[in-house]
Amino acid sequence: MTTAEIEFLINDKELAGAAQSALESHKSIAAVTASPLRPVHNGFRSFASGQSFEVSEIAIVTLLQAVALDRPVLFLPLTALGRHQHQTLISTQELSVDQLPGRTVGVRAWSQTTGMWVRGFLAHQYKVDLRSVRWRTYEGGHIAEQGEPAWVQRAEEGASLAQDLLEGRVDFAVMGNDRPDDPGVRSVIPDPATASQQWAEHVGYVPVNHLFAVRESTARDLSGAVLGLYDAVSEQLEARKTGSGIPLEPYGFEALRPAVTAAASYAWEQELLPRPVEYDELVSATCTALGVAASRLGG
Repeated sequence: MTTAEIEFLINDKELAGAAQSALESHKSIAAVTASPLRPVHNGFRSFASGQSFEVSEIAIVTLLQAVALDRPVLFLPLTALGRHQHQTLISTQELSVDQLPGRTVGVRAWSQTTGMWVRGFLAHQYKVDLRSVRWRTYEGGHIAEQGEPAWVQRAEEGASLAQDLLEGRVDFAVMGNDRPDDPGVRSVIPDPATASQQWAEHVGYVPVNHLFAVRESTARDLSGAVLGLYDAVSEQLEARKTGSGIPLEPYGFEALRPAVTAAASYAWEQELLPRPVEYDELVSATCTALGVAASRLGG
């Protein structure tokens, strides 16, 4: 009997198409809807609370926070968005990483995944004391219960990170796709592409921004459909691989272990979580709900 209705939120057209075809082919699903909501991060809050979507891509920090707070979402070991991050630390001034202490750094939200990764490599690669920096945020995160650390300052209502950067009210900013198109904006880290590649080779992963996740009840009730989605999307990700280097879009529990473990560690260090989150607890929760061994999902 076809009774279930599924709505999912995935930005990448190829991955969304693979997911939709897999779900539509399952006999227990009556209707499948691909949400048109864009940008997709506008849906992360409602997904994490169990209000919207049965399957969604989700920022890695939001997923970790949701798990730590016992929200009804589970990690599916598929990458929705991977990206090098060293180029996202920017300034309009001739400043270096060594000059971060005592300076102001703007970031959209403390829980923004790009900011988490940047602070992680600043602390571990460049040995910057994060609490020596004046951090300035402009909005809250997707999980309202997880506030900002006491050593982070919220900008005044209506302030703009891009405007503050261009007008000199912040010395540095962490910005990815929203980086201002202004000739005065420069990456702080010299040759960030090379720096990113060298860091990836050192740590064994490329930073992952967005992962796939599934509502816990959906995983339990429609495990076959969820596994079919995993197979279809992982096939797409496999086809995208180029060369033998570190993959930009890893899939499977073991392939994602280094990046997600590092993200969980950085998130705990940066007071983004109410408790530590261990990678194996993510694996266990997903496998229990789906009724499979970790090896079924690349474990």
